[in-house]
Amino acid sequence: MKIFLPILILFTCIACKNDSKKSEIEKETNSEEIVDSLRVSDRNLEMQQKTLNLKRQELIEKKDSKVEMENLLISKSFLKEGDWYTLDFKYPYLNEKIKPQFENFNEYISKYYLDAKGVEKQILEEKRLCDSLGIPKQNEKRMVDYKIYNLNDRLISVLFYKENHYTGAAHAAYTFDCLNFDLERAVFMNYEDFFNNGSEEELRKILNDLLKEKINSGEMYYDCWAISEDDFFDAKNNFVINDDVVEFYFDDCVICPSYTGTYSIQIPLEMLMPVLRKYKKNLLIG
Repeated sequence: MKIFLPILILFTCIACKNDSKKSEIEKETNSEEIVDSLRVSDRNLEMQQKTLNLKRQELIEKKDSKVEMENLLISKSFLKEGDWYTLDFKYPYLNEKIKPQFENFNEYISKYYLDAKGVEKQILEEKRLCDSLGIPKQNEKRMVDYKIYNLNDRLISVLFYKENHYTGAAHAAYTFDCLNFDLERAVFMNYEDFFNNGSEEELRKILNDLLKEKINSGEMYYDCWAISEDDFFDAKNNFVINDDVVEFYFDDCVICPSYTGTYSIQIPLEMLMPVLRKYKKNLLIG
């Protein structure tokens, strides 16, 4: 027994030393894993910021018909700075001297896009992603700009893109509204004026097939996903017509996360022939 006790103590000490070394090795390994994880995270953030900048730049620099429409178009702006928000809007008016009925277009813009009180109320009430309170604290910004397209001097398509700067958000989020206006009749046109009634599912499939091609090509379309039935129904009037292309726009995080992919999908006119409404007032039919 006297011999056994010192041996037991010796093995206990050796075990403790081994455990200590093992613990130190684990700490070093875990530390390396944390550093590597941080490095990967930094790389991901850097890549995401790069693609986000490219995506935003592509939208802002997209060519439109403003220059060609200088006689018809009156570009206006509106700026309001409050204690906790900034509203910076750019918007189009149509020259009523050319046609008095263009008042319809201008009144609509004034009512729905220059409603500062409505935007202020929206800022106060909205609930944002990862912010269950939804209460703005400071520097809330809403910036609206537009692109405009002219189809054969008969139809104008307007894309409003809204740059929303939320308190505490790492970057701006984008939302979209589109208007199509018949210049000859001075009336607005919506989905049913161009496409067959009940054609939403067929058109959604066309969009998803085009989006799938983009996703499979790699490039900037990683982490994107198919358009759901509800999302397409909400955005079915969000399209502009530019020459022989119809382009549907979707808000951030509807078809792609904010840091990758695209905001829109272009459909060549020939692909839309099966769903186009066949009647004289459809300006997409020759």
